[in-house]
Amino acid sequence: MASATKIAALLERVSQGVASHDRQNPDHHTWGIGMAHFDIERLGLEEGEELLPGIVLQADGGMTGQFRILCDGLHDQGAEEAEEEDVVEAVAEELELAPTEPRPITPPL
Repeated sequence: MASATKIAALLERVSQGVASHDRQNPDHHTWGIGMAHFDIERLGLEEGEELLPGIVLQADGGMTGQFRILCDGLHDQGAEEAEEEDVVEAVAEELELAPTEPRPITPPL
């Protein structure tokens, strides 16, 4: 198990993250914290463990060293539309290149 100071720092950051999320999204219900499986093992914790009252730890494919607030709300609705628009703009114009003849390779002097 990780040192008590590391666990205390994690719990402090998690509680701050949950509080911030809940202030910004009052209609969402926070139910968990997502962490990389490596971080869960490194800290000596177990998946499904309750970190805060009503907040369980869940392994996910996220980056190590970070955690995510898991809730029942949808946060990515606008991002998908923006991503589609970016893709449309990126492929809106195509440039056709004419084939060229290969040049002989000259060895350096």
